[in-house]
Amino acid sequence: MPASSGVYTRLEELIAESGGAKGPGSFLIGLAGRGIQLSRTPTMHELEGARLGMPYRYTLIDFDRLGFADEDLAAVIEVAQELRFAGLNVTHPFKQSVIPFLNDLSPQAAAIGAVNTVVFAKGTSSGHNTDNWGFAQSFRLGMQGCRLNRVLQLGAGGAGAAVAHALLELGAGELLVFDTDQARSSALCQDVAKHWNGRVNSLDSLDGLAGKVDGLVNTTPVGMAKYPGMPVPLDMLEARPWVAEIIYFPQETELLRQARALGCHTLSGIGMAVYQAVRAFELFTGVAPDPEAMTRHFGAAA
Repeated sequence: MPASSGVYTRLEELIAESGGAKGPGSFLIGLAGRGIQLSRTPTMHELEGARLGMPYRYTLIDFDRLGFADEDLAAVIEVAQELRFAGLNVTHPFKQSVIPFLNDLSPQAAAIGAVNTVVFAKGTSSGHNTDNWGFAQSFRLGMQGCRLNRVLQLGAGGAGAAVAHALLELGAGELLVFDTDQARSSALCQDVAKHWNGRVNSLDSLDGLAGKVDGLVNTTPVGMAKYPGMPVPLDMLEARPWVAEIIYFPQETELLRQARALGCHTLSGIGMAVYQAVRAFELFTGVAPDPEAMTRHFGAAA
């Protein structure tokens, strides 16, 4: 048993509460993060597992609800593996801090520097990033025709790293990144520039940007149910053709509501949530799920 017996006991209790996933071909998955009680990910995964005839259980490892400290993350990874979880999804605020506790990373996760999916197999823990493809696929389907000459990204955390790579993969000519922690945005831009020939720059202020970028993406937690509000002043939305979110609870953040009222083309975080789950499900099970079915499952979780 790991040193943190409290973590072990609470995860055992969570497994019992969820009914576990027992028998051949069964899967037990968790989501580790803070303030995640409104997450629809468990329902998406469990309904798709049921549709495919798999014994599949998905439980929330909410550090807030369980009273875990950030320092308990290493124990959560260790205990989950010991208790035969097939894997974990990882969300705010652990997508970067989880990396030191994993045995290896996929090439994409290593390049992005963030992990949202951990697979346990043969005694090892492997980190992957499905946020990158999830955002890119959602943008392709929901924002066709939107200009990408110059894009402003808010936030430089783990999700921000994945979205930055996705925007450049989608063809962004220049990506501007602003974070309230300037050191973090500078570090992200330096790292991303290694892979994208310097097409990304860090900002220390948003002054003077109104009307000078094609679109804005919010990758900060501001707007979530736990962190209500706007990540930028309202006047930043004027003359902005499109605004995208990665938050999906609530489905319409204050940012999206205000942007839509001003006539901006908007993209909610629902598509990213669904498509990252599609890739994660396949990593956990080895079986490719149906994206259309996963989208229906998302709606059923409302």
